[in-house]
Amino acid sequence: MIVPTFDPDRRETRRARLRAIPIRTLVPNLITLLALCAGLTGIRMAVEGRLEYALAAIVFAAALDGIDGRVARMMKGTSRFGAELDSLADFVNFGVAPGLILYFWGLHDLKSAGWIAAMVFAICGGLRLARFNVAIDDPNKPAWAGTFFTGVPAPAGAITVLLPIYLSLLGLPTTAATAPFTLVYTLAIGFLMVSRLPVYSGKKLGTRVAPEMVLPIFVVVVLFVALLISYPWEVLTVGTLVYLGSLPFGLALYRRHVRQDAERAAQAERAERAPPPASSGHDLPPREPPPAEDERPTHLN
Repeated sequence: MIVPTFDPDRRETRRARLRAIPIRTLVPNLITLLALCAGLTGIRMAVEGRLEYALAAIVFAAALDGIDGRVARMMKGTSRFGAELDSLADFVNFGVAPGLILYFWGLHDLKSAGWIAAMVFAICGGLRLARFNVAIDDPNKPAWAGTFFTGVPAPAGAITVLLPIYLSLLGLPTTAATAPFTLVYTLAIGFLMVSRLPVYSGKKLGTRVAPEMVLPIFVVVVLFVALLISYPWEVLTVGTLVYLGSLPFGLALYRRHVRQDAERAAQAERAERAPPPASSGHDLPPREPPPAEDERPTHLN
């Protein structure tokens, strides 16, 4: 007869598994799941031909993605599970969904070539997110490097790649060149996502607002939301063009930081290699006179 032995480690593991989960860790994950639902709904709307709702779902998913991480940090509810869930949701929302929306809208006219473009964009989104997860724990990055993304971030890439649809909804006529332009443009945005291009993130602009700026910021946010609801395609088109036009400025700012670091490193190296200042005879301390004969120490036997 085998007598079961008591295993205290197993009991402690079971207690840890049954331990209650704080609400503060659930709220950010619920926001991420809502964003995932929005991305999946966008795919359904594209299949049904309701492009306006499909684009609205992607924009809504991008807005939720922008706040879930901040909510987690504010509530001190960050977790490894939440980080992995956010990456998976971003791949669906900003990689798969925009590619499928573009394919159902116009890339399907190019048949296999259009499908390849949509598939490449989705793969670029996945690779971009995987690289971000790997590089986030790099200890060798300088402090200012956290202000920049490596490549266009996935939410911005998803909003940007849909520009041909914005223009179509604004009344731009569809011609024989529309589908080839969309294919080239989709591939270009995908390559920008996986490139090494430094993109300014603005994450370190500050976490506090001056008291005199609170009301103006409220007015600007309300005005932007009102314009986005009333003139969505105009706002998204202008925002996309402004964002693409700002990429060279981010690159110039990044190079300036790199140049400043190189100059500081060169100054430190020159300071280490510089010889110590030569000392003259006048700098030596005065030599003490020898002690008198009766003051010299004697050895006692």
